[in-house]
Amino acid sequence: MEARTATQPALRSPWLAGLLPLAILAAAIALFVALDAPGLERNGIPIEEVSVERTVLEPGEITLHVRNDGPDAVSIEQVLVNDAFASFTQDDDELGRLDAGELTITFPWIEGEAYELALLTATGGTVEHSIEVATETPDADLGFYGLMALIGLYVGVIPVAIGMLWLPWVRRIDARFVQFVLALTVGLLAFLGIDALLEGTELAGAGPEAFGGAALVWVGAVVAYLALSGVDGWLRGRRDREATGRASGGVAWRLAFLVALGIGLHNLGEGLAIGSAYAVGSLALGASLIVGFALHNTTEGLAIVAPVAEGERRPALGRLVMLGLLAGAPAILGTWVGASAFDPSLAAFMFGLGAGAIAQVVVQLAPSIRERGRDGAPGRLLHPLAVGGLMTGLALMYVTGLLISV
Repeated sequence: MEARTATQPALRSPWLAGLLPLAILAAAIALFVALDAPGLERNGIPIEEVSVERTVLEPGEITLHVRNDGPDAVSIEQVLVNDAFASFTQDDDELGRLDAGELTITFPWIEGEAYELALLTATGGTVEHSIEVATETPDADLGFYGLMALIGLYVGVIPVAIGMLWLPWVRRIDARFVQFVLALTVGLLAFLGIDALLEGTELAGAGPEAFGGAALVWVGAVVAYLALSGVDGWLRGRRDREATGRASGGVAWRLAFLVALGIGLHNLGEGLAIGSAYAVGSLALGASLIVGFALHNTTEGLAIVAPVAEGERRPALGRLVMLGLLAGAPAILGTWVGASAFDPSLAAFMFGLGAGAIAQVVVQLAPSIRERGRDGAPGRLLHPLAVGGLMTGLALMYVTGLLISV
């Protein structure tokens, strides 16, 4: 009993010592706020920053979803449309820090015209917003969501499924050219990752800086990279518990799963961009758009099946279907969210998730493209066949990407 009693304080005291500074800090902050920051006064003019997160156009009305992006409260007093004052209503007379609100502007806008809006604040500040092409925002009814699902099917699920039909060909070619195809896969994924970072950074610039701006893209990338590393570790643990005869197949399916998951996260962000562009009228649905996405995303199907090409057993159809849906179906979800409740900060974070997931998959695939020596020892990473595959993958994604304009 004496030994146990002596041990208990030794276990508790380190935790109490660690929590003590946090408790003192919390008490100090509470006192500082309760006394209204004694000795400090607000100097200088108020900093007013307002971002327009979404624009909804209905006949005779323009509704702006705004958010206070600055440290001080903001009051919007007047609205100008193309340098002419317009009447408006708002759901809140003053927006505190990070508060969101809606401004409904009464204005007889004309389909296809461009408009410049200016929001005048109580201090005389101006917040500018542009509508490049005015078009009525579609109603979010059942038919609308059906159309968005059809777009996601055309640009995500079907192209990926077609690309996976290359599996029989990849399984029949010489082993050296399988390395070429794997290197091509790495090139494809690297292009997708770079594209996701660039698109996410561009979207972050349109959202509130108070939420992190471009940092959201990198936060999303780190989160996805670490999350997929955890998933990979879990899958490795499962594989180690399996029989030795199934181990090699387990590695191939693990890589294929990670590739499909990374592509799926990228297609989620791509769907967000497509849906939001359609909702504001800057996306023209047509055969050229569908053909462009079909050519661009078909190569993603090849990237999924390449890791399982060297297996001795014939891949199970059910597994292939699940991998295809994992990679392509998020495009449907993305179009729904993007067209009905688009948020620039969320979209930037989603693109970051896609980029981070793809980066983790590239790290996993890189060892498989190493040159194999005569004694089986791994050789150079960037041997001629691997370099050719990488360059071909980058070129394919660049050329097919020229056919897409969102």
